[in-house]
Amino acid sequence: MELFKRSPAAGTIAVSVLVGVGITALINGALARGAERRNPPKGKFIEIDGVRLHYVEKGAGSPVVLLHGNQTMAEDFEISGVFDVVAENHNVIAFDRPGFGYSERPRETVWTPSAQADLIHKALVELGVEKPVLVGHSWGTLVALAYALEHPADTGAVLLLSGYYFPSKRIDVVIASLAAMPILGDVLRYTVSPLLSWLTGPLFVKTVFAPSEVPERFQREFPFSMALRPSQIRATAGDASLMVPAAASLCGRYQELAMPLAIMAGRGDKIVNIEPQPMRLHGLVRQSTLEVIDGTGHMLHHTFPEKVSAAIEILRVKMKPEAGQVPKAAE
Repeated sequence: MELFKRSPAAGTIAVSVLVGVGITALINGALARGAERRNPPKGKFIEIDGVRLHYVEKGAGSPVVLLHGNQTMAEDFEISGVFDVVAENHNVIAFDRPGFGYSERPRETVWTPSAQADLIHKALVELGVEKPVLVGHSWGTLVALAYALEHPADTGAVLLLSGYYFPSKRIDVVIASLAAMPILGDVLRYTVSPLLSWLTGPLFVKTVFAPSEVPERFQREFPFSMALRPSQIRATAGDASLMVPAAASLCGRYQELAMPLAIMAGRGDKIVNIEPQPMRLHGLVRQSTLEVIDGTGHMLHHTFPEKVSAAIEILRVKMKPEAGQVPKAAE
């Protein structure tokens, strides 16, 4: 205050900055509400431990649960075509993970993969879903692995797409985590973060799809404005900050996995290097299979939805039938 008395210009600048921050926050809040009006929830809601989860469901038969990656939401699996292809033969459920899409993310919980897996497990129990095939993409693979490790008796099989499984040095993760910091993160999320995301978004999308082209359907249908709401930016930054420590906490237990497990990766993945990640996991989990697909990258489920569906069918065959259950091939 004494500085402002001696230097009226400094006071004027400070007030101007505060006013600018306030106006920007109001604008971003209005944009977020507009995004939700244009993209209303498509699915159903279930409340677990006071947390409201949004999910979409389709099809009948044995259950398949889809867990999306960071920065996105359940729509990613719909837009990729995986959701509809798999729903031809299965009951498919795609969750908005906590903080993404229309699912809540209470601040008092540290939303590690294990915390998210426990919440989704309780939701599936409530929904009467038993022993699903868990399909995780990118950050969602950590949730699928945590689910399988913490609830092995309730896990039928696991399919991991473009996953990050072992800790490594990631400068991009450090930068992406800034918006999760207390106070500073709140300011960033309501001011510069949405603007920077709009500016860098096209390049980021090209990078995650490379070497494949960005599909026209993704460009046309993905709700980018939903991903740039301050609430979802907080979830994105929170997941980014937890990615490396989560992999570190889980990787020592991978050899406990006993259910059928399939790993898929794009050879051109520019987000997760395939040499130390899926290949190393495949070496640790004896019953796992690994498919590395040429000509595609991190978003392989968009490029090859039929391959993802085929991998799920193979896992269903490998699942041990329950006592007294007649295997499908013998019916």
